[in-house]
Amino acid sequence: MKARVHVMLKAGVLDPQGEAVRHALATMGFAGVEGVRQGKVIDLELAEGTSEAAVRDMCEKLLANTVIESYSVEMTG
Repeated sequence: MKARVHVMLKAGVLDPQGEAVRHALATMGFAGVEGVRQGKVIDLELAEGTSEAAVRDMCEKLLANTVIESYSVEMTG
């Protein structure tokens, strides 16, 4: 069983890495990129029967800083 967790900064939280990527793209000649938000993807290999609720608990306690980040969970067989 697997889970994929997507973690992103919440709207309104400054994203200096995203801004650096946007600036670099403009410097390289890629016009039209008005904003970049950078996040992370965490892939988990889970024991059979691990619930989505357990994965959300992991996110709340460790994988995401819920003060400034939001997350979503995808569970796959």
